[in-house]
Amino acid sequence: IVIIGCHRTPHSSSFNLKEKVTSNHKTVMQKLGKADETRDVAFEEGVINFNKQYTEGSKLQKDLRAYLAAVQTMHESSKNLQECLSDMYEPEWYGKDDVDSIVEDTDVLWTDFHQKLVDNALISMDTYLGQFPDIKSRIAKRDRKLVDYDSARHNHSSTNKGKKGKDGGIKITKPASLLERATPVWAQGILSAHNIAQSNLSRNQAEDELERAQKVFEEINEDLQEELPSLWNSRVGFYVSTFQSMAGFEEKFHKEMGKLPRGADPANHTLSPGGPPPIPKSPSKLRPAMPPRPESSPCRDMKPENIINLFDAAAAPNISVTSPTQVRPVTSAATNGDSEAVEMPPGFLFKVTTMHDYAANDSDELEMKAGDIVLVVAFDNPEEQDEGWLMGMKQEDWIQNKQSALKGVFPENFTSRL
Repeated sequence: IVIIGCHRTPHSSSFNLKEKVTSNHKTVMQKLGKADETRDVAFEEGVINFNKQYTEGSKLQKDLRAYLAAVQTMHESSKNLQECLSDMYEPEWYGKDDVDSIVEDTDVLWTDFHQKLVDNALISMDTYLGQFPDIKSRIAKRDRKLVDYDSARHNHSSTNKGKKGKDGGIKITKPASLLERATPVWAQGILSAHNIAQSNLSRNQAEDELERAQKVFEEINEDLQEELPSLWNSRVGFYVSTFQSMAGFEEKFHKEMGKLPRGADPANHTLSPGGPPPIPKSPSKLRPAMPPRPESSPCRDMKPENIINLFDAAAAPNISVTSPTQVRPVTSAATNGDSEAVEMPPGFLFKVTTMHDYAANDSDELEMKAGDIVLVVAFDNPEEQDEGWLMGMKQEDWIQNKQSALKGVFPENFTSRL
């Protein structure tokens, strides 16, 4: 196999073969005994990049579609969850309109987020990849036209063998055929003229065929030589702009979603009549942070902000805790509020009246009914006092049973200080 250069002589359709290969000429591989095969190394590299770009883009498009399908699934799951919570939230509970509004706004945000991803990412990706099939088809057509071009060039070269070229080469005389040797002398001139005419016709046909094949090939080839490098370089800008847009949409979506729970800020609501406050947390005793269990529905008398903001720990109301060391004990007479002196239990601090029923959830808790008067006493060990909880005994129980009166902890915000 010999690698040589292919050069077209100006103002002529004939070709000369040169041994020297330059960067301005196509590389030609000449196979002995077969037609010349033109090879363009730079173009072949462009085709390799094109195939790589097409493969990577197709995978990216597939993954993007999977991502959008996941977003759609999350939207449906979120919608079902929000609607379930809305259905469970009874109409007479305070803040029902806020809950319904949150459900609607959440659905709108998911819908808008998904649509923006489709419009600005998926459609862009589809458009970007849409140009590849056409270019791939034209590359295949160029390969076919290159075969036609090489075949025509080989045929043109064959028909001109033996003819005296412009470079002063010597014509090689073709051996006489049996027909020529059998022809009378007077007719051999006519036959020779006919053969010459036939040879000239074949050469002209070969030259026309070569010109046509060359024109078709070069038209396709020139366009692809420009498009392939340009397409390869465009991939970076496309990926950057597409995924920057996606990141912006995601950031805005999550930011807007984070604002929704604030629409039911407890500061904007007031207690419904007779509704008990939330039970303070008691980490050391692991008391459940849930409302008491009255005879009616557990949520029917619940403070509205604690229903709306079950998932927002930051929305828990601030509890004012009175430390035993900050309260000075009062005298028995002043505490009782009448002229009869009542002996107070050891460590007595102050009295409170119960505003709501409280069902004890543990053995060390004090069960109370609305209207009970409770005598608050200091903890034996101040470190055992949990935030929002007091220690005490019912006044009636103390008067009747004194030292055997039942003592226990209870939530301070279920009571009012006297």
